This record gives sequence, C-alpha cells and structure tokens, in this order.
Amino acid sequence: MAYYPEPVARLIDALQRLPGIGPKTAQRLTFFLLKRPFDEVRELSEALVAVKERIVQCRTCFNVTDEDPCRICADPVRDTGLLCIVEEPNDMLAMERTGEFRGRYHVLGGALSPLDGIGPDDLKVRELLARLDAGRTREVILATNPNVEGEATALYLAKLLRPLGVRITRIARGLPVGGDLEYADQVTLSKALEGRREIG
Repeated sequence: MAYYPEPVARLIDALQRLPGIGPKTAQRLTFFLLKRPFDEVRELSEALVAVKERIVQCRTCFNVTDEDPCRICADPVRDTGLLCIVEEPNDMLAMERTGEFRGRYHVLGGALSPLDGIGPDDLKVRELLARLDAGRTREVILATNPNVEGEATALYLAKLLRPLGVRITRIARGLPVGGDLEYADQVTLSKALEGRREIG
C-alpha cells in the first residue's frame, strides 16, 4: 500500500482486521469515511473509544454492560430459577428480542472447539457451576448455537450439570443447523424456546 498516504494505508489495514472485512471492503470504507463530514467521522471515532473505555463484563452473567451487574441481572422481576446459557452476548440479545424469556442468562464466551484450542477452561464453565451451587436454579436452558461446536458444548454441559439435580433442557430445532442465534428471526427463536426439550 505504498501508493496510499500513510494515514489512509493505516486505516485500510486497521479495517481489514475486522471480521468479514477484506482488502477491497476496507478500501471502500476508508474512502467513504474520507468523503464524510469531519464531525461524523469524529463521532464514529469517539463511539469506538467509548466502547473500549466504558463497557465491562457483568460479574454475574458475563454479558457486556456499562453497569455491573447488568440490567438483566439487577432486574428483580426476572425469574431467578430459570437460567439460559448462551455462547456470546449477541445470542443473549437475540433471545431477549423474542420477549419470551423472563429468566436470567449465563454467557459462556464461546463454544468448545478442540480444533481451535478452545476447551472448558477457556469458557465461563467454572463460573456457571458456582452460580448453580447457590441452589436457586430449577431449570437450565442450553441455548448454544445449532452447529458442531454448539452441540458439543451443550452435550458437555448437560453431562456436567446432570449430577446437580436441575432440569436441563435444550432449545428446540426451530433454528437451522449451522446457523447462529444472532441472525435468527424472532418467530423462529420464540418457537425454539417454546419447544425446548429435556436432555438425557
């Protein structure tokens, strides 16, 4: 990128590091930003910095939040006996959009993937067990993604949690195999939540 001025080349390089952004898209975005008013670009820059400065993980559920505990964990109306386990914060937000689930969440921070070197110690499994040890949970809903990693994670958790005596369910197959929760529509997610089933 020697033919671009250094600030332009630097921005193209930085944008390429984002998921789903290749060299051509990074170039398009850079030149789009160059055409935008200075205030608009500054607003984007400040929003990026604010996300890194003000967003933390909820110490209870490990969702991203600007206050700890997060709004869901702090909500006294939520059913503390229902715990929905998801892989990522985006999955939790997708579940919330359905308006069907009124319990609490636990964000694992990923899924088991031995090929990528991600094992149980890389996820919030110990923290999950500590939460369940408090004894308030009557049902755990495994809402991991319906792909190979999500299924492996759900089976691992079901086996791990079974001795604790809580009801363990898995969201129904209203979701396409290989899909991610964050891209599913509200009706599909609602049906998947309604049709959850016992594991084991």
